[in-house]
Amino acid sequence: MGFSRNYPFRIVVSLLIALLAGMLWTLVFTRSSGSHGLGDPLFWAIFCTALLPFALRWQQKLYRHHVQKVLFMLDAIENNDNAIHFSETEENTDARLVNNALNRVAHILYNVKSETAQQEKYYELILDCVNTGILVLNDSGAVYQKNSEALRLLGLSVFTHVNQLDRVDTRLTAILASCRPGDKLQVPFSNERGTVNMSIRVSNITVRQEHLRILALNDINSELDEKEIDSWIRLTRVLTHEIMNAVTPITSLSDTLLGLTKEQVSKEEIRNGLQTISSTGKGLLAFVESYRKFTRIPMPEPSLFYVKSFIKRMVELARYQYPDAPIAFHTDIAPDDLILYADENLVSQVAINLLKNAIQAIESEKDSGKEGHIHIRAYCNEAEAVLIEISNNGPAIPQDIAEHIFIPFFTTKEGGSGIGLSISRQIMRLSGGNLSLLPGKETTFVLKFN
Repeated sequence: MGFSRNYPFRIVVSLLIALLAGMLWTLVFTRSSGSHGLGDPLFWAIFCTALLPFALRWQQKLYRHHVQKVLFMLDAIENNDNAIHFSETEENTDARLVNNALNRVAHILYNVKSETAQQEKYYELILDCVNTGILVLNDSGAVYQKNSEALRLLGLSVFTHVNQLDRVDTRLTAILASCRPGDKLQVPFSNERGTVNMSIRVSNITVRQEHLRILALNDINSELDEKEIDSWIRLTRVLTHEIMNAVTPITSLSDTLLGLTKEQVSKEEIRNGLQTISSTGKGLLAFVESYRKFTRIPMPEPSLFYVKSFIKRMVELARYQYPDAPIAFHTDIAPDDLILYADENLVSQVAINLLKNAIQAIESEKDSGKEGHIHIRAYCNEAEAVLIEISNNGPAIPQDIAEHIFIPFFTTKEGGSGIGLSISRQIMRLSGGNLSLLPGKETTFVLKFN
């Protein structure tokens, strides 16, 4: 039985039958024989010729048996079945060699597949650790690969096709669907986190004969804020320097002249003019000094403090400053022992400024009969950043004004200086956080501490 499963044995048998058939046919054609029946060479020649296909088929069966083993092994590897093993203790030497070779190939292929899967997981972990959002799209808009930063920037938890961005911003859908390799784009859009200014860089790659686009996404709000604040600080310093240099001698000279003309009643007209110059100059100095505060914010000295007690103090201070304001304050701190690491004095300036703005906005609609509400919510998000939201039900800020409220000196209030929100945002930037306005029916400012 062992010989029958041996390749050389079956080959020898097939060759012998073929040789015997050839010899018999040679005998038939070279010699005339009058014998009939079993002694006739023609009978045996036909018999061996007819037996030859069976011998070849017999040899092919053994070959197909080993091919089936190979196919079975490949199916097992494809289905992640690493328990496959062929017996290496068979009596037949060829079968043992074949089984041993298949086991080695199966082990090598499984190791390669396992290493490939580990490498893919390794690269996915690396992508999730970078601060740049990565998207890989095909030409039809299907998402092949994305990292957690891309999902965070876009405000999605599941992202499989660019059409899903319609619920975020339809313009963003059109831009991602039509961008091409080499493009460098800047796209502003709004989501539940506020306004995001996102830069997009596009490159491409061909994998398995399919063209793919690789998009690198970055939130450049911080960079834009820093450049904006830096530009305004430089401008303000130049303005204050020039104005102070010009106004100081004017006020000094005016005071001197006023002293000399006190006893000269006949020169009343001159006196009134000089007094006007003096008061105007002093007012201008006070005006410039208020702007100087914008460029002289001290560096934060952070420390740990409880958010709940901090918010309680801010609410009490706001009530003290506006005792007659019919406004209800609601606080929601989760958890109760939420701790913030920041400069409490500087953050209190931001909170008081936002509460003051909220109260003034509500009071501007006194005649509407609507009860005023200010809601303060503090919590920790998934990225372990502390967020404080201050909302009010006063009139909403129009979109065209909302785009400019953080620009220094911009104000819609009569007699306002326009530096409150600018200073507040700069304090938050110096504290390693950010101040933003959320889109929505209610006016909601968010203080985010990273």
